Amino acid sequence: MTATAATTGVVPAARTGGSRHLAGTRPLLRLALRRDRIMIPVWVLVLGASYLSVSNSYSSLYGTAAARADVVRSMSANSSLRALYGPFFTDSIGGLTTARMIAFGSALAAVMSLLIVVRHTREEEETGRQEMLSSAMVGRRAPLTAALLTALIANAALALVITGGLAGGTGDTTGSLALGLATAGVGMLFACTAAIAAQITENARLAKGLTGAVVGAAFVLKAAGDAATDDGSSVLTWLSPIGWAENVRAYADERWWALLILAAAITVQAVLAYALTGRRDIGMSFLPARPGPAAGRLGTAGALALRLQRGSLIGWGAGFLVAGILFGGITEGAAELVGDNERTKEIFERMGGHQGLTDAFLAAMTGMLGMVAALYVVASVLRLYGEETGGRAEPVLAGSVGRLRWAAGHLLIAFAGAVLIMLLGGVGLFLGYGHDLPGILGAALVQLPAIWLLGALAVLLYGALPKAAVAAWAVAGLALTLGWIGPAIDLPQAVMNLSPFGHLPKLPGAEMAWTPVAVLTALAAALTAAGLAGLRRRDMLN
Repeated sequence: MTATAATTGVVPAARTGGSRHLAGTRPLLRLALRRDRIMIPVWVLVLGASYLSVSNSYSSLYGTAAARADVVRSMSANSSLRALYGPFFTDSIGGLTTARMIAFGSALAAVMSLLIVVRHTREEEETGRQEMLSSAMVGRRAPLTAALLTALIANAALALVITGGLAGGTGDTTGSLALGLATAGVGMLFACTAAIAAQITENARLAKGLTGAVVGAAFVLKAAGDAATDDGSSVLTWLSPIGWAENVRAYADERWWALLILAAAITVQAVLAYALTGRRDIGMSFLPARPGPAAGRLGTAGALALRLQRGSLIGWGAGFLVAGILFGGITEGAAELVGDNERTKEIFERMGGHQGLTDAFLAAMTGMLGMVAALYVVASVLRLYGEETGGRAEPVLAGSVGRLRWAAGHLLIAFAGAVLIMLLGGVGLFLGYGHDLPGILGAALVQLPAIWLLGALAVLLYGALPKAAVAAWAVAGLALTLGWIGPAIDLPQAVMNLSPFGHLPKLPGAEMAWTPVAVLTALAAALTAAGLAGLRRRDMLN
């Protein structure tokens, strides 16, 4: 599938030289940076600040070498904790920070990178903007180059923020640089993975989903490998790019050669992405769409919504079940791990309430599952925006299906799907913990009003201000950040209450409070109704 000058606006390399394939890269890069002038700084600063806040938290929690050595022994002996965080190669503050953040931070850097690359490649083609740009003197590989350079700039900035922030806190510039480069290296590797996915899939949603699945698989492989060994030497760990970053061993006699593995993988994937982009037409893919039946199970708008979102729902449900089992498995050891450290107890109390430590830990874990589930709801709601801007909603709405009926199918999957994945998360917690199924399920389900409220806000933005709908991600991300970092750095309660999760009862263990649950549910219903009213009145996007 070789594109022609007529279809792409690109002058053939045979007549103008191979350098013409990169013509227009500089203005496309400036355009991408302008479009991402808010998203990239927010990602970089929030993710970099999380590294620094964890480091500061460990400094206050374990101020002595003896305390740090004790917690390292306790956590290293627990295979579930190793799977969750990773092995501890040193008991310094930097080493504790690395163990806590390398997996989560690398995965989030990967998510940031895949969003950037897909946005400026497949999404541009899907909306038709790339075809318009390519009618000018824009080289065939210029859009991909601009996207990868944008991701490179974002990851370089992240490495600088991590290095600069931790170097001052830990006093170890070398270790901080190793951690920053390892995190950014994983981010850049998955930027190249996303570049490949953008070539072989038919739309941005599939490209993001495929790359996200690879990120998830890398995380699972690393977790399984770390559960098996306490020194990062498992074959499973070495099969994961996140495991390569872990084995850089920041702050512990750094293995700089592990970064070369990341660099080699980045190079191989980039070469493959460039080869693929030169062998297809704009808007086409190597895995073309397959037409489906127009009757039977797909004869209604709701059935179509289920068909479109069932893969995502299954993936989220399986992930919550596994995460619940993992969290449940470490619940019994929570009290022993905390020991007499009053600072750690205070953190768990702020996260999960003032009841017994085990109940507080369970409440904290169900709260974290709820905050992550809000991301699922936002993604499911914003699928409406993707269907509309991608031109796929128009054929559906051209028939007898009205806007509200079309939207209701997707919203049912979003809001009811949240119930399903939280139930699966609760079942997983019970399977891992082995006690109190009713209490754990109650703790999981009480998160739903806050989850629904964030989803309802996405409905309101999509219905009334569709071009600002992406802001729903920022709100959900803020709630997750407050819940994850806020208790550790002792944010004021007024700030914590900016998240709807801050108003929910801390179950199990605490008394059930129905008033905040009812208020949040009513607000979610009102915002959803307002969003649907806006959708009914406004013009559809072209």
